Amino acid sequence: MAPSDRFPAEVQVAVDDVHVRYRTASDDATLRRGLPRWQRAANRLVGREPTVLVRALAGVSLVARAGEAVGVVGLNGSGKSTLLRVIAGLETPHRGRVRARSAPVLLGVNAALLPELSGSQNVRLGCLAMGMTPDEAEAAYPQVVEVAGIGPSIHRPMKTYSSGMAARLKFAIAAASDPQILLIDEALATGDAAFRERSEERMNHLRRQAGCVFLVSHAAKTIEETCTRAIWLHRGHVVTDGPAYDVAQAYRWWAWNLAKGQTETAASLLEDAFRQGTDTRVVLAPEDAGSAVPRHARLRSGGSV
Repeated sequence: MAPSDRFPAEVQVAVDDVHVRYRTASDDATLRRGLPRWQRAANRLVGREPTVLVRALAGVSLVARAGEAVGVVGLNGSGKSTLLRVIAGLETPHRGRVRARSAPVLLGVNAALLPELSGSQNVRLGCLAMGMTPDEAEAAYPQVVEVAGIGPSIHRPMKTYSSGMAARLKFAIAAASDPQILLIDEALATGDAAFRERSEERMNHLRRQAGCVFLVSHAAKTIEETCTRAIWLHRGHVVTDGPAYDVAQAYRWWAWNLAKGQTETAASLLEDAFRQGTDTRVVLAPEDAGSAVPRHARLRSGGSV
């Protein structure tokens, strides 16, 4: 996807006030008591649970530039994976827009791997699915095998792999295509120290090629060691966005207090982090009236980023 001549060339991804919400079933008794009697009776009749509105993302804005490795931290349910899916174009926001310089590659989704085939067969298949020619896939094979680091298991069917081995192979395939925008969800937590070193080297290579990487992880230490910048999400909101070391340290200290039951201290730390966090504002050009805009339209100027 060709970049606009007028838009800053270093901008790879722009997320503009994105909201994602959905309804899901809940067995919370207080929800039942809050419903009218007729609705409770109707729900019992059809075996339907009451629903609750979940706000997965609530007004998230960010800009990712070439050469950045952006870590995303937060508790389960904070919106980390939802954010990656929205950037990848796999989930449509209820409100807001996302623009990407090129089609993002979400690790584990883009590689079409088949459990009945061997790892080596899946490497070639995955590379073809990533848009490589047969010759390019064959040339990339040794590097993929080296980065994955699963040894002789590469010749066994993937259905015999552990989840960690499969994640490592998927990462190696996704990174082999030199995507301009790579989105990684927890994959680096599945390997040993040697794999983490190889994967970090590969991520650094992508950044040197003027790309950008998003990495979701529960482990603040992984973000601190791997990324140049980090975003802390909490219940769909951006708490803070800044240097990876600073954000990881703040998140780790807050999470430790929360885990130890120090709820008042944790609440105070969270409030301070919100107050000190960066307020990112993104202004995207309005769409051309009457034109069909692809999910990842090229970036255009029209305001400040």
